Amino acid sequence: MTSTTAQAPPDREPAVAEVELLIGGMTCASCAARVEKKLNRMDGVTATVNYATEKARVSYPAGTEVADLIATVVKTGYTAEEPAPPPEEEAAAEEDPELSALRRRLAVSAALAVPVVLLAMVPALQFDNWQWLSLTLAAPVVVWGGLPFHRAAWTNARHGTATMDTLVALGTLAAFGWSLWALFLGDAGMPGMRHPFELTVSRGDGASQIYLEVASGVTAFILLGRYLEARSKRRAGAALRALLELGAKDVAVLRDGREVRIPAQRLAVGDRFVVRPGEKIATDGTVVEGASAVDASMLTGESVPVDVTVGDTVTGATVNAGGRLVVEATRVGADTQLARMAKLVEDAQNGKAEVQRLADRISGIFVPVVLLIAVATAGAWLGLTGDGVAAFTAAVAVLIIACPCALGLATPTALMVGTGRGAQLGILIKGPEVLESTRRIDTVVLDKTGTVTTGRMILQEVYVAEGADEKEVLRLAGAVEHASEHPVARAIALGAEERAGQLPDVEGFRSVPGRGVRGRVEGREVAVGRL
Repeated sequence: MTSTTAQAPPDREPAVAEVELLIGGMTCASCAARVEKKLNRMDGVTATVNYATEKARVSYPAGTEVADLIATVVKTGYTAEEPAPPPEEEAAAEEDPELSALRRRLAVSAALAVPVVLLAMVPALQFDNWQWLSLTLAAPVVVWGGLPFHRAAWTNARHGTATMDTLVALGTLAAFGWSLWALFLGDAGMPGMRHPFELTVSRGDGASQIYLEVASGVTAFILLGRYLEARSKRRAGAALRALLELGAKDVAVLRDGREVRIPAQRLAVGDRFVVRPGEKIATDGTVVEGASAVDASMLTGESVPVDVTVGDTVTGATVNAGGRLVVEATRVGADTQLARMAKLVEDAQNGKAEVQRLADRISGIFVPVVLLIAVATAGAWLGLTGDGVAAFTAAVAVLIIACPCALGLATPTALMVGTGRGAQLGILIKGPEVLESTRRIDTVVLDKTGTVTTGRMILQEVYVAEGADEKEVLRLAGAVEHASEHPVARAIALGAEERAGQLPDVEGFRSVPGRGVRGRVEGREVAVGRL
């Protein structure tokens, strides 16, 4: 395989800025492909639109304004805006209003569509004038339940294009319209009309055939698909939010010698803040006072805390496991290590693998091809059989069955879920192309700590001096270590309880950062730590 590097034509200005836009109104992968194509037609602009994340990443040259990019998207029939900064306090588990509305639409449509399908499929349920009950139940499903598809299809039609929604709207409205004609102008509305269920294809009188179960059933089924899509996208985004929530929520800043509690987002470079034992470090900084051990396992996977003292750097979201520290902030907000980790995950979610680009290209030409095939199918059946009912049925079947919305969604959703879940487990994936290239991996190299191990230490063996009692040594050492938050101390204390029983109380406990702990146990001075 050979690779080539594409160079911009000399008359195009190099991209000097990048912006991320939130795109609204997209309903399938062909929408994303259309927006991407329109943006890339602008001079010097390079855009990637991801349907799953509903975001566009755009590089643009000097002389082009973000407003121009937004205007291009709006002219295409969609909405665009720059992401708003997150609020200082955000409801963690707040329900997405769009997801709630979609769930209500699905619930109502499904409840109305199921009886319609049963009446059409089970002749024993067909009482006199059952078809009018079917119409009463199916009309709200097709009109109100399918409104998002009809609205999107109309918007696309006004802009001279077609998407997956066009197929859904045309298919369901055609089936519903034919049923209305048969009921009001044909013989289907006569009392005693029956709709037999057959597994074979046979010619029938079009004036007595209704397709309400097709119109309502397909609408409810595709609404279910849209709801599952929306829910999977929200869950994938939750993984990224969970990563950001690892950071501290508030911090004790030193103001004129006093500690003032403020939200961590309001920290500025140069602020000095206090970190007590057990607290998270609010942002990246340098230790200016104190000494302690810092648990950086969320960053490195290493379960043994790192000793820090004046002049050492510390990272936001790591935990102070020892003494009191005063830290001077050196990086805040989007510049911190945690924020850059989150950005890496988001970039991976927004990027496109080669297989996804292929799916998007197919989606872009798929709908027009399907419409042509449906028209050709209707014409062929009509020409060969002269049966308008059979021709109409075949054309609607092509429209309905050719709505593979998952074509453009499966790959980006899988990438979102994979990169998000990886971030929760401490695995940072740089981009979708990295995941795609893993099929060629033949060797895996692992750092054992926290990767192929639990990341939590346990007491394995005890060696004592000649003449000393193992249980007594464990009782004394475990009693002192029980008062410490150090991972090694916790392992010793837990092991001592398991092997030596209940631990005695400790008096005068004192932690010596980087050295160990001391205390008085049953009248004896005990020191546990380094020589």
